[in-house]
Amino acid sequence: MATTSTSEHTGNGPTGAEKMYHESPDSSNNGTNGTNGMNGMGRQMTHEEHQTAIAASKFGYGPLAHVNSTASARLPAFGGEFQPGLYRSVENRKFANPAPLGLSAFALTTFVLSLINMRTRAVAEPNLVVGLAFGYGGLVQLLAGMWEMAVGNTFGATALSSYGGFWLSFAIILTPGGFNIREAYVEEQGLEAFYDAFGFFLMGWLIFTTILLIATLRSTVAFFLLFFTLDLAFLFLGVGYLHRDSTAHPNPPLIKTGGFFGLLAAFLAWYNALAGIADDSNSFFIIPVAHFPWSVKGREMRKEKTERARV
Repeated sequence: MATTSTSEHTGNGPTGAEKMYHESPDSSNNGTNGTNGMNGMGRQMTHEEHQTAIAASKFGYGPLAHVNSTASARLPAFGGEFQPGLYRSVENRKFANPAPLGLSAFALTTFVLSLINMRTRAVAEPNLVVGLAFGYGGLVQLLAGMWEMAVGNTFGATALSSYGGFWLSFAIILTPGGFNIREAYVEEQGLEAFYDAFGFFLMGWLIFTTILLIATLRSTVAFFLLFFTLDLAFLFLGVGYLHRDSTAHPNPPLIKTGGFFGLLAAFLAWYNALAGIADDSNSFFIIPVAHFPWSVKGREMRKEKTERARV
């Protein structure tokens, strides 16, 4: 991630949102704070009223309840930092960017499992993934999530830590001869009961991924597509285990379709990781991430284009 001159990712200078919400309370002669001091009646709030509104917004009410009124929001959304919205400048950050590590751990583990789900070269058993799920997709991704918490990224900490937990739990469930979870279902209720339970497990992760997907709607195309394809992977895999074929096994077409979308998610995770690693100090080019037109960065770019056209 370029931290200085990569305007493609971070932009240069304050964004339009900052100009709107981060002016100094003393920026005008009458003690008001400009645009971010406007109340519902159209008049400017006094400094005292504005401070009261900021305090109220912290508890979810008042005119600033849904406005990022802190001075931390400066850089536009960027999947390479696992940031779906405006975030603090990284120039003075004491920690390295943990997002590419977490994304890479997720990508490689998902890549291998998805190839198995697609029955590539007739490989059907996911035993090999257990090692990856414990070591790379699980432990390493969980650590990356904890480091995201250290750098103050709530979304990144939630997503990477949770998917690290997903891979650890996946490995625990499928460890051959280890925890005997599958065997216990087979002995007590039959193999179909295990397939049902595993389908419930996948559908739960579908719900969680949908929650994260909603938070990326104002980010970048590359970041949104990562969660969109992952959501579809969980959907098809979950339905594939719950809606079985005539032999009472997971539905092969649905499982293969889920594997296909998982493969797309893996490559998109690697793409976002590369975008976070490559900058003008180590790469001849910057990875495009394509901001949505309705995002903060997209609106700024459209405004700049309009202003240039007028000139």
